This record gives sequence, C-alpha cells and structure tokens, in this order.
Amino acid sequence: HLAGNYTSNVGRSIDSWSDYQPMGVCAGITPFNFPIMVPMWMFPVAIACGNCFILKPSERDPSSSRLLCELVLEAGIPAGVLNMVNGGKDTVDAILQHKAISGVSFVGSTPIAHYVYSEAAKYGKKVQAMGGAKNHMVVMPDADMEMVGDAIMGSVFGSAGERCMAISVVVPVGKDTGDKIKEIIKPKIENLKIGPGLDPETEMGPLVTSDHLQKVKTYIDQGVNEGADLIVDGRNLKLQGYENGFFIGGSFFDNVTTDMSIYKEEIFGPVLSMVRAETFDYALDIVNKHEYGNGTAIFTSNGGVARKFSNECQIGMVGVNVPIPVPVAYHSFGGWKRSAFGGHGVYGMEAVRFYTRLKTVTGRWPSGNYKGAQYTFPSNS
Repeated sequence: HLAGNYTSNVGRSIDSWSDYQPMGVCAGITPFNFPIMVPMWMFPVAIACGNCFILKPSERDPSSSRLLCELVLEAGIPAGVLNMVNGGKDTVDAILQHKAISGVSFVGSTPIAHYVYSEAAKYGKKVQAMGGAKNHMVVMPDADMEMVGDAIMGSVFGSAGERCMAISVVVPVGKDTGDKIKEIIKPKIENLKIGPGLDPETEMGPLVTSDHLQKVKTYIDQGVNEGADLIVDGRNLKLQGYENGFFIGGSFFDNVTTDMSIYKEEIFGPVLSMVRAETFDYALDIVNKHEYGNGTAIFTSNGGVARKFSNECQIGMVGVNVPIPVPVAYHSFGGWKRSAFGGHGVYGMEAVRFYTRLKTVTGRWPSGNYKGAQYTFPSNS
C-alpha cells in the first residue's frame, strides 16, 4: 500500500519517482462508546505507515484505552511510538495547535468533529473527522419481515443506541409494511432484557451518564409533544437493585414526520422513529434530504431496487439486507455530508493515504547530451 510510481527517461536523462512517506507524529481523539475499537482504527495503521501516535481517549472512560496501550507496549512497540494523554477540551486544543503534530483523526459528534476539522486545518494539519449520524433503514414490501424485525432490534438497541452506526429511523414503503413491522417489533422492544453489562442475559445495558439519560428522556418528551405516536415508552423503567443506574427502556415512535426534532437530530440512545413512505422514490428522497450521511440500509428481495438504492442514495455506507454496513478492515469507510469532515475515510487504502504524504522526486544524472541551462519543465522531447 505504500508503493509509489517510477517513470524513467521523462526527459533526456531525467527520471521521476513518487512514494508515500510518514507524516511524523499523528494524533487520535476518540469517543466514549468504543474505547478499544476506535483507537484500533487509528494507531495500528499510523504506526505501520511509519508514524508515532498520540491517543487522547474520552475522559468518560479512559481506563480501557490505557490498558490497550499497556498491552501494545508489552507486545514490543518501542517506547515513545504510541503515547496516551488524558484530558478534556484543553488537551484537545493543545493537540490541534502543536507544531510537531502533522495529522489528527477524530471520531465523535458532528459539532465537535467540525470544530476539530476547522481548528486543526487552521494550524495546517491534515484532518480526518468523523461526526454524527441519523441512519435510515428502508423496508420494501417484499422484504423478509422476520429478518427485518431481528435487524431492527440489533441495530437500534445494541449498545443502547450509543453508536454512530445505529439505525434510528425505519422507513417502511407501501400501505401495510409499517403495520407489519410494528406488529413484529413492539413485543420485542417491550421484552428487551435490560441490565448490567456483566449479566450474560442482558441485551441492553445503561447509558453513559446521568446527563445523557436525561437528554434521551427529553427527546422522547419532545416527540410526544410534537405529535408522534409513542408505541413503546421506555422512560419509566425501574431496575431492581440499580435504581440509581442510567438505565432506560427501548422506545418506539410511529407516524414521525421529517420536521420533528426526534427525526432531525441525533438522539444517541435506544429510540426508534418510524417515518412512513408511500413509494420507494419518496423513501429514497427522505434518506437523501437528511443532513447526515453516515450509514443506511435497504431490506428487499428485489435486486433492481437494491441496486438503484445503492447507486442513488447520498450516504457513505450502504447495507443491502445488512443493518449496520461497516465493512472489514481492508475496505475503507466513512460518512458523507455532515457525518464526516476531511478527505479520507477510515481503514484500508484511505487510511494509508491519510497517514502518509506524497513525495515526488525528479532526478538527472548528466550524460553526454547535457546542454546547459533549460527554462522549461522536463518533457519527453
């Protein structure tokens, strides 16, 4: 992946070659929800490309990232190649402004992603900033509804909805599709096994903080006030033995419209909105008009419809009968629109290009045809 190009004799006795070289020192600023996985998107590629790396994990759960760094050092990475710093905004600003740091990778909310992108670029750094999402699942009438039900449950309520690839909007197409989905998922949501993460029977754990719990409840309040139909209400969950925990039940709104705050804004919690569409074209239009463009999925048994959706949706990651379309590591991925800032995706060749910079050399070894000063660019003539 670091291979360059070589062309001999581009001019008389002149050769040109290009290669990709390390940037030097890179930094990664990572979110609370995946304190192991997201750093692993960053520093292995950066170090493999020849860089040193500074990791700034979320101040909400830095211990996992610290353990990861300790294990990497134990595995033999030289001291100083992988580094970790703790802190909040002051630490982030120090990273963005430091002259020795050439590139910054970020994963988090869209407002902070935009801030990181703008500030780092102001100081001349290469930036890769992944932001928020509002991921839609379009369901065609010919879809396997049992598969759809299982896909909704896992993609909406896994990790308590606190992940940028969570499905938060389902768009059923046709007259009866939404009713079929509601009939399948309503009892599933009501019977979600909610509890502490160390319980092997738990299907959904707590939210990250008390403040975030209140934020999610406030969004549910807003949805009710805006006129959406609250089919399943998770606000009043009481978990015996964990009364002071940050637990909330799964919530499900029907008849949501695109002007409601629960549709427009990222809730980052276990709340599903259903926006009904009469036709496929209208469903596609709903997906494309949202300001976020991180991930989307379509469930159908029609290959032509799936192909049209894949080609025409303005979204960075697309799933066909796959609810969370994050690919394997040797494929690059990332969002579009306000879900990503900067010119490179995560992983794969995009990551290699982000953590390196192109150098091109044009050289001459004079021979008998040297004729003195030249006032033009090298050419083949």
